[in-house]
Amino acid sequence: MPRQPDIVIIGSGVGGSTMAAGLAPIGAEILILEAGERLPDIPENRDPRAIFQRGHFRPKETWYEAFGAPFNPGNYYNVGGNSKFYGAVLTRYRREDFAELQHEEGVSPAWPFAYEELEPWYSAAEQLYQVRGQTGEDPTEPPHSQPYAFAPIPDEPAIADIRGRLKRAGLHPFSLPLGVDIDRWLAKAKTPWDAHPNSDDGKMDAETTALAAALRYPNVTLQTNSRVTRVELEPGGDRVNTVHYTHHGEAKTVSPKLVILSAGAVQSAVLLLRSAQGRYANGLANSSDQVGRNFMNHNLTAVIGLSPRYRNTSIYQKTFGFNDFYLSDGAGGPPLGNVQLLGRVSGAVLKADVLRVPEWMLNQASSRAIDFLAMSEDVPNPESRVMVDGDRIVLKWHRTNWNAHLRLVAKLKSILKSIGFPLVLSQAFDKRTPSHQCGTVRIGDDPASSPLDIFCRSYDHPNLFVVDAGSLPTSAAVNPALTVAAQALRVADHMAKKDLTR
Repeated sequence: MPRQPDIVIIGSGVGGSTMAAGLAPIGAEILILEAGERLPDIPENRDPRAIFQRGHFRPKETWYEAFGAPFNPGNYYNVGGNSKFYGAVLTRYRREDFAELQHEEGVSPAWPFAYEELEPWYSAAEQLYQVRGQTGEDPTEPPHSQPYAFAPIPDEPAIADIRGRLKRAGLHPFSLPLGVDIDRWLAKAKTPWDAHPNSDDGKMDAETTALAAALRYPNVTLQTNSRVTRVELEPGGDRVNTVHYTHHGEAKTVSPKLVILSAGAVQSAVLLLRSAQGRYANGLANSSDQVGRNFMNHNLTAVIGLSPRYRNTSIYQKTFGFNDFYLSDGAGGPPLGNVQLLGRVSGAVLKADVLRVPEWMLNQASSRAIDFLAMSEDVPNPESRVMVDGDRIVLKWHRTNWNAHLRLVAKLKSILKSIGFPLVLSQAFDKRTPSHQCGTVRIGDDPASSPLDIFCRSYDHPNLFVVDAGSLPTSAAVNPALTVAAQALRVADHMAKKDLTR
C-alpha cells in the first residue's frame, strides 16, 4: 500500500492554498486534491472578446433554481480556484463587521470573536499575497499592526482626475489594497486584470502566492484532475476515515488523519450533504441542520457615468474606492455598502450585453465613461440555501438588503452627475455571477446553530475542518478573499500548536 498523507486538503483556492502554506512548515505529509487543472498561458487570457463575449473560460456546468429552472453559475474549477479571475482587491473586513450590525433589512450577526483576534493574521495574509496599499486614507479602515509591504498601484491620469473630483465633492476615496505587480502585468499585455485569468503574469492569486509557497516544501503534493465525490466516516464512529475521489475518471480513495475541506461555499456544502451516512442522514457536520443554509452572495451593480467632455485613457482603471456609505447612509441611517472602480470596461466588454450596438460605437462610449461597482452586504438567511437533489445542485437564494443597495446605487448616480457625468447607467449582477459566495458552513460558539467551531473544526467530526468562504458568518460589503486567507493562517497556526496530525 502507498503511504497515506497526514492531511488532505480538498481544493486549491484561497482557503486551501493558504492552509497548505500555513501547514507546510510542520512537516506533515499534505496532499491537495484539486478538481481542475492549471490554467494554460494562451492568447485568450488577455482577449476580452474571448472572456466576455464567447465565455471561453466559463465552466460548462448547470445548477438549478429551487423551482427547477437551470442556469450556468460561472464558478471556476482550476488550480487557484476563482482567485485566478478575481479583481485582486484584498480588503479587510471593517472592525464593525465583526460586531452585530443592524441593516435596513435584517441583522448582520456578530462573529464569535472580535476584529482584534484576526488582525495579526490579516497582516500575515497581506504579506503572503504581496498586497499593495496605503493606510490612513479611508476613515472606516480598522487598525493595522503592520504597514503594507508595497506602495499602492498609482492612478492613471484619467483616474486621478476622478479621484480629485470626488475629494472636492467631500468624499474620501482611498487606494484599493491590490494583489497586483502592475509592471509585470502590463509587460505581458496592456489590459485590465479584473476578470482576466492569470498565468503568473503579476496577479497575486492563490496559486502564485500561497500555493507556490507551500509547494516549495517536499512534504506538500498537488494532485490535479482529482474531484472529491464524498467523504466517509470510520465504521460506527465520528472521525473521517476515507476521502473518495476520481482521478482522470478513475475512482480512488485516500485515508488521511485530517481532512480540510476548501472547495468553496457552494461545493463544500454540497460535498457534506452528499456524504450523508449512518446517523448523519442529513449530511456530515450537519447536526445543527445549518450546512448549506445562510448562503450569501453580494448585491452588486455596475454603474457607468458618461460625459462627452471626459476622456478615459486608462488601461486598468481599478485603483480606488470609497466607503463614505459603508457604516451608514451618510445621514444616520443604516449601512449601504462599498463603492470601487471596476476594471476598465471596453467596447468589447460591453458588447457581451449590448448585442445590437456595433462594437466601434461602444468603444466610443466607453472612451468617455468611468466605471464603478456598488457592493452591499447580503444578510444571512437560513432559507437562503444550497441543496442537493440527486446529481443536481439546487440554489435557493433569497436576496436581502436589496433596497439598501438600490439606495447606494442612487447615491452613486447622484454623485457622478454632480462631478460632471450627465448620463449614468447601471446594470445589476444576477446569480450567474459568483459574487463572493459565503456563509454555508459557518463558524460559531454554539454547535446547535453552527456546524464549525471558531477554528473551523466540525463540531461533529474531530478531524474535519472547513476553511473557505463558507465558514464566514457574514459577508460584509467587501471581497472576502483576504478574510478567508487570514482565517486560514490562524487555523493553520492553531492546528500546528495543537499538533492535530498525531
